[in-house]
Order: sequence, then C-alpha cells, then structure tokens
Amino acid sequence: MHIAISSEKIDLSSEEKTEKLASRFFKKIKPGDTVFLYGEMGVGKTTFIRYLINKFQKESKLEITEVTSPTFNLLNEYKINDIKINHYDLFRLKSIEEIKNLDLFENNSKVITLIEWPEIIEKRPDNLVELLFKYEENHQKRSLQIKGINL
Repeated sequence: MHIAISSEKIDLSSEEKTEKLASRFFKKIKPGDTVFLYGEMGVGKTTFIRYLINKFQKESKLEITEVTSPTFNLLNEYKINDIKINHYDLFRLKSIEEIKNLDLFENNSKVITLIEWPEIIEKRPDNLVELLFKYEENHQKRSLQIKGINL
C-alpha cells in the first residue's frame, strides 16, 4: 500500500519533461495500482499515459504501439508480458450507473488501471495514485501534482 504523499508542483511544460517523469513513474507503479488522472482537456494526461505504456513496452522488449485516448470506446487494453494495463477515459459518462458494468477495479492483482476523468467514481480503490495535471500561466506551461506515491 502506498504512503499518502503529496508532491510539490512538477513542471511538465515540454514533452521531454513529461517523458522523463513517466520513466520515473514507471519505476514506482506496479500491478494492483490504480491511477486517477485529473485535468482539463489537452493538459497532457494521455501524453503522459503514452510515455508510460511505451516505457513498459520498451523495458519488456516489445513493439512500441500507438497509445490513444479511449474517449469513444471507454477502454484501451495493453498486454505487457503477464501485466495488463487498462486505460479508461470516462469523459463522456454522466452518471455513476454508466460505470457499473466496466469492472474498473475487479480482479486487479495483475492489472495497472489508468483512469482519465475519474471524477464520476465515488468509491476510491486501494493503492490509489492521483495525478493532478494543471495549466499554468495562461496555458503556456503545465504542471503536475502527485498524491499517493513519492517519486
């Protein structure tokens, strides 16, 4: 179980910084963890997820795949050896009833669950890490605050 940690703001104003942070995050995240990604549209949530999943693939010597937001199909799954990464995007959902059949947290001991737009979720899972992406300085810069894990 993670220690409740709240980080300082981390500058993510470039893709290079986002990629480096995803590589650091890769070393801390493990099966059974759930990551909630908060932030406005276009702030970098999916970009961070792409770098994270691609890092898992590189380290496992697998082909690097395209990672896109599952906005319309709600879920993209990535199999990396015996780990599965479930990437959800709940942006289009309007009620708690709509997530009941998604099995978001069921049998997740070999699953890393990444959820964009998790605001609709009422029950917080164990081993939760929260990433709060934010625009700074009139959308010229981006930052991230992490809760639930210490990098």
